[in-house]
Parts: sequence; structure tokens; C-alpha cells
Amino acid sequence: MYQQEGCCGGGCCGDKQEAEMPEYFPVIGNKVPDLEFDYFQKESFHKAHFSDFRDKWAVVFFYPADFTFICPTELEEMQKNYKKFQELGAEVLSVSTDTKFTHKAWHDHSPAIKTLEYPMVADPSGDISDAFGVLIQDGEDRGLALRGSFIIDPSGVLQAYEVHANNVGRSADELLRKLEAAIFVREHGGEVCPANWKKGGKTLKPGIDLVGKI
Repeated sequence: MYQQEGCCGGGCCGDKQEAEMPEYFPVIGNKVPDLEFDYFQKESFHKAHFSDFRDKWAVVFFYPADFTFICPTELEEMQKNYKKFQELGAEVLSVSTDTKFTHKAWHDHSPAIKTLEYPMVADPSGDISDAFGVLIQDGEDRGLALRGSFIIDPSGVLQAYEVHANNVGRSADELLRKLEAAIFVREHGGEVCPANWKKGGKTLKPGIDLVGKI
């Protein structure tokens, strides 16, 4: 997220404030930065780079914080669908600005989080969240991440993402649908997926013969 310079407090808020842009901002078609991170998975701590997950699809799932309310419902739903993501050749990476130790403590105490099998990425510095444009820069939630979902292809290229406020949970089914659509168009050049497309549904082949006929 880009950050505005703070107000001087002297009634100058009407002046135009310059925004400080991050080094990287999510752009469809760009490769994601190859950042290093720690993660907790299956009772163990690990270290990796995003490039370690190349040659497969990745679903990077940012959430605000451990030991909260909506977050465990989202992460549990992702776990319930984890095998479906894996069958599509995708890895799920949940990310928050908590430490790996907080992830483990949450895992040890929460019935929902105890079920998780996918990596829980620790981003205490906020570098990953900032790189993906979801780090909250101001207010009481400063330093937390927005609910952002990113689909990255096997070449490390960003193919889809959505970011929204933290008071609304997300749907694993919708993420699966988008992932299936992204996989389809990657494997079937020249075809595109219409609104609400689902696996096995009818696709379109853009061309002059189709103009004005939909």
C-alpha cells in the first residue's frame, strides 16, 4: 500500500500530499518479487523463497492477524478445500504479519487452525505484505495486512488478485473457480472464460466473427 505523508496538524490538510510508492505494486502479468520468508507447517519451522514454489501454481492468501475472528473461518475453509487446490497443481500460502512463533501458538490453541496443512508464512517485518500492496500504513490497524488473495502461475507471474476491507471474509470456492479459469486459459491459447465460468463450461474464442453477437 502506498503511504501519504502525515498532516502537519496546522490546518494544512487541504494541501496536496504526495504519496510514497512502493518498489513493487501488484500488476497483472508481472513476476512477483522473489522474497525470502519463514513459515510454519506441520509442527515445524521452514525457510523459503517464492521461487521455491515455481513450476506449480500458488495461491497467496493474506489475512490481518492470528488469534482473531474472521481469519480462522477463512483459513479453515481453505484447508477444507486444500486437496482441491493441490489436485489443480497449486500450493496455498497463508500470510500475516505475525511471527512464526505466533503461528505455532495459534495452531496449538485453535481447533480450526490445528487442522491446517498448508504453509503459514510469517511476515513480521511487513515486507511481503508491503510488496503485494496490502500492508496497512495508517490508523489503529497499522502494520496488519488487508484481506488480499493472489494467484501466481508456475512461471511466477501474477494472473489474478483481489483486495478488500477486513470486515468481510472470502470464499475458497470462488478462489478455486478463478484458479481453474486461469489454468484453462493458460493451457488453451486463444480461448477465454466468460462471466461465472466453471470448469467444463462453455468458453469463447474472440475474433471478428464474434463481434456484436454476444
